[in-house]
Amino acid sequence: APGLRHSPAPLTQCTPPPGLEEDSCRLFPTADKHSSLIPDTAVISPQDPTLLIGSSLQATCSLHGDPPGTTAEGLYWTLNGRRLPPELSRVLNASTLALVLANLNGSRQQSGDNLVCHARDGSILAGSCLYVGLPPEKPFNISCWSKNMKDLTCRWTPGAHGETFLHTNYSLKYKLRWYGQDNTCEEYHTVGPHSCHIPKDLALFTPYEIWVEATNRLGSARSDVLTLDILDVVTTDPPPDVHVSRVGGLEDQLSVRWVSPPALKDFLFQAKYQIRYRVEDSVDWKVVDDVSNQTSCRLAGLKPGTVYFVQVRCNPFGIYGSKKAGIWSEWSHPTAASTPRSGEHPPRAGCSLGPAERALGLTASSQGFSLPSQVPDPLPRGGQRGLEGARPFPSPAPGPQALPLT
Repeated sequence: APGLRHSPAPLTQCTPPPGLEEDSCRLFPTADKHSSLIPDTAVISPQDPTLLIGSSLQATCSLHGDPPGTTAEGLYWTLNGRRLPPELSRVLNASTLALVLANLNGSRQQSGDNLVCHARDGSILAGSCLYVGLPPEKPFNISCWSKNMKDLTCRWTPGAHGETFLHTNYSLKYKLRWYGQDNTCEEYHTVGPHSCHIPKDLALFTPYEIWVEATNRLGSARSDVLTLDILDVVTTDPPPDVHVSRVGGLEDQLSVRWVSPPALKDFLFQAKYQIRYRVEDSVDWKVVDDVSNQTSCRLAGLKPGTVYFVQVRCNPFGIYGSKKAGIWSEWSHPTAASTPRSGEHPPRAGCSLGPAERALGLTASSQGFSLPSQVPDPLPRGGQRGLEGARPFPSPAPGPQALPLT
């Protein structure tokens, strides 16, 4: 049985003229010199039907009056410009040609597929737009974030199947949890096809309810409600000005420094950072989780004479006392640097020690730092400065480690 997926260029196109709804369907002749529209000559019934995938269509093309030289026996059908096999049609009487399409596939275009009745010479007598698809399923996986505590951006997944083959409208709705009226987000497709941005006029210290409604010609669906406080979903841009450089002649180390994101500098919050790095000819990133709120770090245990790409991201948390974990920013743009070529001695795995670590009695190995049973007092003021504030790593896996810098 013919479906709706395969066709050459259509003779007519179901395209909404300006001012009509996006999923409206109207037939217009194209520039094809072999086709012409003869108005008020015939009518197709049903007009612009909407059907579920797998359904059957029974349609008729009925001539008006008695067009000279035209009878039902000379008529034929096209679907999206493709002439349908004559065995799918049947002459009911001198002025009516019937058509049966079984087990329909989804529409090739969301604005409707073109079902056209032609005269023997190819002239277009009548047309109908055919909508075949699925009702929307419940949207899910709503996630939202704020960049400045005044706005909110949300995105979602449009249901299990996603594709409905029909124009489906998604509306993001939001309201204050305990009072207030429903509001509709207006700036769509800001970070992808299923997203919306609320730019302003949001309240702090009170929860919002957020949900998504999906509607098309075959039905509607509504997501579960997401409840959130703006302060709990704040994120930032990636840290700017990431610099990676060599540590003197140390062949197994690189120094990484960056600047805190400026957007939230006036707000009370803490920040934690992550670093990830990879060698030039690899796609596998290694992540350093224990950077804390430092804005510098030393990568150790690296390969000599190797180019590394490094990225940093930020997680603001504790804004105005929020207890949530925070949301990680995107990764910064990759920054590249190379370690010195190998000298006489092979590189040590793990982290190298500076004067501060030696003063604290720390020892280094491929398994990280270990503390002595007695920790001496900190270095006196004016003493030699090294890697201050060092602490043992929490039993990391063997391999390259990171050291905070000063």
